[in-house]
Amino acid sequence: MTKIRVVFFLILISNLLNAQEPARILSSVFDEALTDTTAYNNLEYLCKHTKGRIAGSAAAEKAIEFTRQALINAGADSVWLQEVPVPHWVRGIERCTVNSSVNGKKALSITSLGLSVGTDYKGISSNVIEVHDFEELKKFGTEGIHGKIVFFNRPFDNKLINTFSAYGGAVNQRTVGPSEASRYGAAAVIVRSMTQSLDNFPHTGVTRYADTVPKIPAVAVSTLDADLLSKWLRTDPSLTINLVSTCRNYPDTISYNVIGELHGSLKPSEYITVGGHIDAWDVGEGAVDDGGGCIQAIEMIRIYKKLGIKPKRTVRAVMFINEEMTGSGGKTYASEAKRKGEIHYAALESDRGVMSPLGFGFDTDGPKLEKLQSLASWFVPYKIRDFEKGGGGSDIGPLKALGALQIGYMPDSQRYFWYHHSANDTFEQVNIRELQLGSAAIASLIYLIDLFDF
Repeated sequence: MTKIRVVFFLILISNLLNAQEPARILSSVFDEALTDTTAYNNLEYLCKHTKGRIAGSAAAEKAIEFTRQALINAGADSVWLQEVPVPHWVRGIERCTVNSSVNGKKALSITSLGLSVGTDYKGISSNVIEVHDFEELKKFGTEGIHGKIVFFNRPFDNKLINTFSAYGGAVNQRTVGPSEASRYGAAAVIVRSMTQSLDNFPHTGVTRYADTVPKIPAVAVSTLDADLLSKWLRTDPSLTINLVSTCRNYPDTISYNVIGELHGSLKPSEYITVGGHIDAWDVGEGAVDDGGGCIQAIEMIRIYKKLGIKPKRTVRAVMFINEEMTGSGGKTYASEAKRKGEIHYAALESDRGVMSPLGFGFDTDGPKLEKLQSLASWFVPYKIRDFEKGGGGSDIGPLKALGALQIGYMPDSQRYFWYHHSANDTFEQVNIRELQLGSAAIASLIYLIDLFDF
């Protein structure tokens, strides 16, 4: 064999080995994730021992300490806490009773909306006006609304296959509905829960008051009781409701983002962030929203360390605090990164549940998107196929201004809103295999994005 042929042969073998290496590493990542229970055990502890970890609570502080230790146990090179200002809102007594001369008396299943103002212990008693959108509210006007309780009863559009699109089409009645009703003198607001399921779990969530109108009490009602209330109103428009919600807003306090990283081997001053939010609504365990996303980020660190995967760039797992109310965790993380002059290459958020992985969304287009979409070929053995335009998340969104590629982890969303923001969001709803397929998918994508420059 001539020297030229030998060199050509060696180059060919080298190229084949290089092509096989990512496939081998991805296989080992999935094998490790699917045969280890550390992440599942971590999620169980987080759910059962830090239930109700809303920002500003003692449970949130316990969750922060647990995930800090979990990152240390996973083998992170550095772990630290980042100070974040957060609201301090506390839920109180909640009670809602319908009184109808035609249908009788019924207690409704309700929960106060986050950051809502409260009532006194006697509550508010008034007639009810049912509306489905803000235009209908406007038609009633001040004459029809003043002093009454407004009942927003717009359901999800179940024709939409993407349940996040259905959520987007309904959620404004929760986020800004109370202020819209207040413009016409409403005494309080009841909002149909943001879910397509029919059950008696009321789903909470934040409401955001306008500065130009009075703040009025706001609660969510379960979908079954929303349907019942609507039915009773058709037969008895003069029925009344007594609403008690003694929630209260206190002065802001201090909490923390939890950050753990593996130092980059070639480009340590460039950062890839992977994270979820550690806070969860106080009514549930926050397994699906978003304990699982946090645990998947920690699991990425554990898998890399266990398998000896050394990223070129510094890879961070971040547990953001206070995503649910004002987003100060993500904003603080980005502002600190800007202050330090950090270079943020990419950021991935897992905050859409931990069901079976479908793929990823990328907030970019053109040749860069095409190159990212070509990564789908590496995931064919794992039945992960959707590599789409559009992605990101509320906590990593502020990093976009620093040039970070925005990536959203996309699991199957059909069951997500059954649990979202409700007491039904418990550890028992999580399937270990789905959780760990997601952990492996995230770890694999970050490995490939770090390996191939985009």
